[in-house]
Amino acid sequence: MKQKNQSRPRKKPTRKPSKLRRQGHDSAPAWDENGLWLYGRHAIAAAIKNPNRKINKVFATRNGAQWLADAETGLTEAIEARPEELDQLLQPGAVHQGVAALVEPLAKRTLEDVCDPVMSGHPVLILDQITDPQNIGALFRSAAAFGACAVIVQDRRTPPLAGPLAKAAAGAIEIIPCIEVVNIARAINALQELGYFCAGLAGEGAEAITTLPGAQPLALVMGAEGAGLRPLVAKHCDGLYRIPIADGVESLNVSNAAAISLYEAARNR
Repeated sequence: MKQKNQSRPRKKPTRKPSKLRRQGHDSAPAWDENGLWLYGRHAIAAAIKNPNRKINKVFATRNGAQWLADAETGLTEAIEARPEELDQLLQPGAVHQGVAALVEPLAKRTLEDVCDPVMSGHPVLILDQITDPQNIGALFRSAAAFGACAVIVQDRRTPPLAGPLAKAAAGAIEIIPCIEVVNIARAINALQELGYFCAGLAGEGAEAITTLPGAQPLALVMGAEGAGLRPLVAKHCDGLYRIPIADGVESLNVSNAAAISLYEAARNR
């Protein structure tokens, strides 16, 4: 008996990857002092989609370019690079996921421009001498997740918004404005003049975060792990608040503490 031909299952269509332009290993660019390196798929995709970000060059493996195409970034061309070539372009140990880009820094923003009281439903996150790139990236990610309108950092103490910081942020640095200030205490005063209630997060805080005010613009001030808020910064806050945690646990990671505090602030509103 003649057997009928069975139709083969149709493959799921894939988006056409960006055009890859081959560039020899010897001509791969070194670090450009006038630009910043970003790497990691979500960080690169968000940067390409950000109309305010100037992209100088994108490097990608074939799989990386296909992922960017599937993510609908609109990227039209990338320089083809093998994984080991990307390893040499970036800092040791960078987990690039097959994509990297040389970009221009985003334009600087001012406190008065971003933190208008009209945005009272959106809190501000202030970082007091937090220097670890992974933590800062995670803080940006939490800020984006809970609708913060800005992250304020001290200019001399904060690493560039690139590299491991940008990867940990998973694209959030393209969404949340970063305001660099010279003095954190003076930035707190400026926010207070705009009508913000500035709450410092500290284990010794007199009040629990469940009592955060919800009727006025709110700024949450986070201190470095271990050292916490500096005394002068804590003094300028309108109040110090704590996150109730189990006995025997000294503290939370600062990015986790920020996420909990931002959620509680949103719930109070």
